[in-house]
Amino acid sequence: MKNVEPIIRPEALEPLKEALLAARIDGITLKQVQGCGKQHGWTEHHRGSDVIMNTISKVEIKMIITDDRLEEIISLITEIARTGEVGDGKIFVSNIDDCIRIRTGERGEKAI
Repeated sequence: MKNVEPIIRPEALEPLKEALLAARIDGITLKQVQGCGKQHGWTEHHRGSDVIMNTISKVEIKMIITDDRLEEIISLITEIARTGEVGDGKIFVSNIDDCIRIRTGERGEKAI
């Protein structure tokens, strides 16, 4: 099992949610986050002073998927979230050792 955590532009959220639903992803968790990558923000002029704005609104999605679907889901995310501009986001992938459904006690892929 894999933990897939894309961090994307907010405007990509609805199209991505629809695509993940169509791809029959069993569940997602969403967080509104602030951050910056290599661009380290930008400078704005505010009340006569230059102010460095160094965080940007993003959406972080978390989903647990089976190993055999990893490349499919990565391709789907990149296809929908990519604009070709700086700030499109990142996808973090990590291993999940186990998953337990609290209600039934099911474990592993059955619990996803």
